[in-house]
Amino acid sequence: MRHPIVEEELALLENVRSRLEERAARGDHDRSAASERRIRAELERIREVMRSGEEDKDRSSLLEQWHHQSALLEQLRSSREGAPVDPDIPYFGHLRLREEGREWDLCLGRTSCVGGGLRIVDWRDAPIAKLFYSYRQGEDYEEEIAGREREGEIVTRRMVAIDRGTLKRIQAPEGDFRDDPERPGEWIHRELAAPRLAGGEAAALRAHETGATDARLGGDGTHGRSADRHLPEITGLIDPEQYGLISRPSSGFLIVRGTAGSGKTTVALHRVAFLAYDDPRIDGPDTLVVMFSQALQKYVSHVLPSLGLSRVEPQTYRKWERSLRERHFPRLPGGEREDTPGVVTRAKLHPLLAGALARHIERTHGPATGDQAIDDWASALTNRELLLEIRDEQETDAFTNNEIDRIIDWNRSHVGAVQDHLAGEDVDAALDAEDDALLLRAWQLRVGPLRGKGKRPLRYRHVVLDEVQDFSPLEVQILIDCLDPRGSITLAGDTQQHVVENSGFTSWADFMGHLGVEGHEVETLKINYRSSAQISKFAFDVLGDLREDDERPTSARQGPPVETFHFTDTGACVFFLSEALEALAESEPMATVALITPSPEISAQYHAALQRSEIPRLRLVRDYDFSFKPGIEITELEPVKGLEFDYVVILDANSVHWPNTPAARRSLHVAATRAIHQLWVISTDTPSPLLPAQ
Repeated sequence: MRHPIVEEELALLENVRSRLEERAARGDHDRSAASERRIRAELERIREVMRSGEEDKDRSSLLEQWHHQSALLEQLRSSREGAPVDPDIPYFGHLRLREEGREWDLCLGRTSCVGGGLRIVDWRDAPIAKLFYSYRQGEDYEEEIAGREREGEIVTRRMVAIDRGTLKRIQAPEGDFRDDPERPGEWIHRELAAPRLAGGEAAALRAHETGATDARLGGDGTHGRSADRHLPEITGLIDPEQYGLISRPSSGFLIVRGTAGSGKTTVALHRVAFLAYDDPRIDGPDTLVVMFSQALQKYVSHVLPSLGLSRVEPQTYRKWERSLRERHFPRLPGGEREDTPGVVTRAKLHPLLAGALARHIERTHGPATGDQAIDDWASALTNRELLLEIRDEQETDAFTNNEIDRIIDWNRSHVGAVQDHLAGEDVDAALDAEDDALLLRAWQLRVGPLRGKGKRPLRYRHVVLDEVQDFSPLEVQILIDCLDPRGSITLAGDTQQHVVENSGFTSWADFMGHLGVEGHEVETLKINYRSSAQISKFAFDVLGDLREDDERPTSARQGPPVETFHFTDTGACVFFLSEALEALAESEPMATVALITPSPEISAQYHAALQRSEIPRLRLVRDYDFSFKPGIEITELEPVKGLEFDYVVILDANSVHWPNTPAARRSLHVAATRAIHQLWVISTDTPSPLLPAQ
């Protein structure tokens, strides 16, 4: 005999599908139009009664009727304007409400359909849907809905899975009910054991704990944790291999390659502190620490003082580069182009353009002035024969003849507008972000060293460049040429985390060849101190043939299995996620969580939906503005690069956003390795082919 809950849900689904079929047979438009006329007539009647004053003593009752009819009209219009309800998946949530002694059912789906015995509301738009996300079964509610106060009880709150019109699963406080795939029609009832995020509170602080008994970065000490993540002391956790890199001689190159979480950034920052011990000038403007993202730059700026570095100010490369370009070329237009074709952007960072610029300046006599450097830049961008010559010498197949022609045509128009601007004409001129590097390199080759404040040569005692795989050889060469003759540079990166497709980075060997530093050893860190072994394995498998090594990196910790979930609807995903996050916030208030989505638009959608569930400490990250405090932050991949969190949930891991391409593989690898303790991957459409089979 089937459980009463199963019988109830089967009957509800049959009733909903039957009424949807009736609506389709009668014609939705005619019927909804008639319903709207009846509601409008009732609203007009109520309005006239209130105007007449005949029933002043029942005015509150009339107002309640007005609000109720207005809400019905709004729901009817929204359901008619939206897509029709899909009878194969009509809803995913079921509420039964009790108000004033009367019980009634409400379903949540992707589209509203109200009237004719149906109460299906869009989980995103209908105000009453808030009850589903904000209350639990058995709880009383008091909310303002459609302009009036509503009080009642949540009698039933269930999530259902419907596939091709057939009920497959019911999740309720009373248990988890599943249709038996081996014996269709029979149902399996298990005690509800919802997947949980648990056990990883403040694990991301492990790199900043003091007094750890395990003297390695990633030691599993559990004391000394604090909500303030800006006061770390991590020097005692350095392992011997990392210390060997940190204490290298003070001049020359140190190139550190390492898997995600292996401590590349830790080594680079500690090396600055180590060098500053012998040379106090290192702690000051003679040192340049360059980060890829604003979020990581902000974080590092709080970490450096704990290493005794109070006067080193980390910067993003773009900000450093832009300020120098404006200093050296003040007459060039401000602003930034947003319509540049991708092939042009790729060419400007590629060794092709760097080679063409150097060759042009080598062959062309001219004064050592900024104006001449601008002319060199313009000539290199528009000389077709020179680009073809350099392409053939470099033996690169990165650009076809047709692409070279497109690049030249665009650049001629672009350069022409800039030259008109310099001539004093009122034209719409702007530079690409990639032009900054080309112009600075033109200055170095034509005029000489870049200038610091007061027009003195810009010379650094030490330079740190993190995430080097996402910079072009041209950009790194500019930094190298800013070094003092006795200076040193630390380059840290991982080609497996290469997410900026147009950066011009291909491999370590090619990269060092373009820089002219062949023969320098690339030091490799192989122990992952950040992520658990389970997360490391998932991230390693995602890379496929993009792995730099066949052997999976060693992880210093164990953790829960990586779990993948699939939902047919975003609303069902939000329901599932809200319960897990609410439980986590209650049990582990110090936990840090990142919800990583494919785009800012999707981030905003999830943030708005989860806000309705009143999840505490929920933040939508914009402009890299992370709080670095316990809580739940919703953002995209690029801002979290280089950061870490106790828990990570990758949302909308669908085939559209994460196809089987090298770029998507690397991106998913980077997103996964932001997690310290536990990783969930959730799809709401066709799952990404990069995910393990369900």
